[in-house]
Amino acid sequence: MRAALFRGRTARRLACLFGLASLAMACQTQSSIHYRSLSDEWERSTSPVDRSLDAGARLFEGDATFDRQALVRTVLERNPSLEVARQAWRGALARYPQSTGLDDPMLGLGLAPLSFGSSKVDDSGRLDLSQRVPFPGKRRLRGEAALADAVAVGRDMQSLRLQLATLASTLFDDYALAARSLEINQEHTTLLGEYQRIALSQYAAGEDSKQSVLQAEMAVTRALYERSELESASRIVAEQINALLHRRVDLPLPPPPRRLEFPEDPAAPVEELVAQALDAHPELAAASARMQAAEARVDLAQREFFPDFTLTGAYDRLWQESALVPFVGVQLNVPLQLGRRRAALDESRADFEGSRHRRLALEDELRFGVQSASDRLAQARRAELIVRDRLLPAAGEQVEAAHSAYSTGGSSFLVLIDALRELHEIELGHQESLAQIGRRWAELDRALGRLPGVTW
Repeated sequence: MRAALFRGRTARRLACLFGLASLAMACQTQSSIHYRSLSDEWERSTSPVDRSLDAGARLFEGDATFDRQALVRTVLERNPSLEVARQAWRGALARYPQSTGLDDPMLGLGLAPLSFGSSKVDDSGRLDLSQRVPFPGKRRLRGEAALADAVAVGRDMQSLRLQLATLASTLFDDYALAARSLEINQEHTTLLGEYQRIALSQYAAGEDSKQSVLQAEMAVTRALYERSELESASRIVAEQINALLHRRVDLPLPPPPRRLEFPEDPAAPVEELVAQALDAHPELAAASARMQAAEARVDLAQREFFPDFTLTGAYDRLWQESALVPFVGVQLNVPLQLGRRRAALDESRADFEGSRHRRLALEDELRFGVQSASDRLAQARRAELIVRDRLLPAAGEQVEAAHSAYSTGGSSFLVLIDALRELHEIELGHQESLAQIGRRWAELDRALGRLPGVTW
């Protein structure tokens, strides 16, 4: 009776011991809080948008003009590449519970078959339960490394958003440039047609040579050829935009605005812009997270020199004495393979140093990117002002002077055609300079870690 009571009391103590150990290992840690925060962030990263091709066909219905912000936002909602990156982030988050979880406990059952039916000994057997527990700190470090990797993958998704937004904004400028260039080409072709009729009438009246007629025909033909090239370029840009929007490439788009609008030049000095980029750019955040993951793996490699434990509790009936039936024990591995562990530590340290220097290199790239984008934006602004305020008026006056001189017989038809061609090229160049400002703004926004076109 006393033996049975002792056995029952011991079994309850063992169960309590394992319960307390399990409770301690399940206690909430800072890493688990961070994990839940990242999981919530992942849940918020999606938008309930119909991404089907049928829904894509209904995009921009009724819009009088194409809008840059609407294009960028719609690309960020529908582009499949972002969902690929989002699922990669989800997969990286799923590694945290795998990294921090314990191995399954081992349940063992052993019997002494010759004891059954024996008149000399009691029926004997052994029931044991064991749990492997890593050395303190190992699970935490594995979790920290996994979470840092997940943060890096999440920031990679933000970097992809930046890339897609930059591409969408740039394609918007190209689309507007192609449309306006076609309008300028049409105006130029119409004007050339009028001068061609003048040259024909002058030639018919014997007041001009056939050379003027041929020059007019050549100019009209060049304009028609240019129109074909511009139409092809416009069609390709529209197809690129549709592909970016995940819709059929042959679907129409609204016409672009008559004039491209841009924000004022950045008021902050370049030093402040660089500080903003270093503070907020997702690529730098991803590099920092990867460096943290590498640092955690260095600490983990150092802890691999310490043993892991296996806790065991058993009810052992192989002993005939009742006091010896309950059994508790601990096992630990003996970390004698030092060469393997030192090599793993060297590998983790090399990975940490590499990630640290990759971050430093990225900082240099961001500093250069902000400075370069700021300079190129300022240059694009200056170039557009020169074309608009000086070249365009001068080219227009030159055409008027050539027309007056040709009308009075003071100049040849070739001079007039050359003046028209130069005006046409400058008009196209002015539209190109406007589009270039948009491209440079997109470059600066991306260098700063901002979504191009969204805050304009």
